[in-house]
Amino acid sequence: MISNKYYKKENNMAEKNYYDILGVKKDATDAEIKKKYRKLVRQYHPDVSDDPDADNKIAEINNAYETIRDKDKRAEYDAMLNNPFAGQGGAGGFGGQSASGGQGGFRWEDIKDQFGEGQAYGDGGFRFDDIFSAFGGGGARGQSQQGGFRSQNSQGQDQHAEITVDLSSVYSGDDYSIKLNVPVRQPNGSVDYENKTLKIKIPKGITDGKQIRLAGQGAAGIGGGKNGDLFLKVKIRHADNIRIEDADVYQTVNVAPWEAALGEKINVSTPAGTLGVTIPKNSKSGSNLRLRGKGIPAKQAGDLYLTLNIVNPDVSSESATKAYEQLKEAFAETNISR
Repeated sequence: MISNKYYKKENNMAEKNYYDILGVKKDATDAEIKKKYRKLVRQYHPDVSDDPDADNKIAEINNAYETIRDKDKRAEYDAMLNNPFAGQGGAGGFGGQSASGGQGGFRWEDIKDQFGEGQAYGDGGFRFDDIFSAFGGGGARGQSQQGGFRSQNSQGQDQHAEITVDLSSVYSGDDYSIKLNVPVRQPNGSVDYENKTLKIKIPKGITDGKQIRLAGQGAAGIGGGKNGDLFLKVKIRHADNIRIEDADVYQTVNVAPWEAALGEKINVSTPAGTLGVTIPKNSKSGSNLRLRGKGIPAKQAGDLYLTLNIVNPDVSSESATKAYEQLKEAFAETNISR
């Protein structure tokens, strides 16, 4: 059942609806909706947003997306937008029973008798869930014999989010804690969002873009149905001198001119630990040293490539100046292609 939490009745038109919350048109495609949703989550997630109302905004965004992303829920919701009180007998409308016991619609007077003079929309404590509970016909999420609502005991939808982890955690495996706004089904059938901290085990060797599945941590089930699952897409955070391709890791390493020219053994701090590396004689800037199996320790371990970057020391002393002058004299006959 679609929650009526964010709407006000005004000439049978929604002042603010789920499409407005997501910032998409009513005829937006699934791809457009998903793209906009991800952008809003990145903007308003409480872990990254400075907005003091971020918790409420992300709850609104999640609630809207949970409905609009589902084909059946979206159709049901669009019908409600077009005519929120379209109750009629027979196969149409909400399928509730009239006071005489026959199939029929319902009147606003009946609603007031059950719930008082609260507002039909907005913050007056009034919900469509309450209407169905009061008028029978199978309940807010029941399947009436002639109505069009989904059956009870349906599983909640799967949810998707992104988690950023350090490259070092991928090499060793690590425990992370994340805070999420989790949809929780209330006794009256409505869905509220609660802050929840989840502890997650980052599998050793997981690669960028892979997903971690948390069973039962998705959207709340309906009518006693199981919760959906939460899928976390892994994004690996690393230093600026590192790039990742699948399980292979490329790291830029600064070396002195004499180390590259003469060949020396140096110690390099890498994601795989501090490694002793021998630089071949006459190495050029931009050349790669391949260390097999030292990339991300996935099922098929990647390789670590050290990209050499020759750095010339500053000439800041008389002795340094003389050293460069001697170098110039020593290579006076050398031709350099330019």
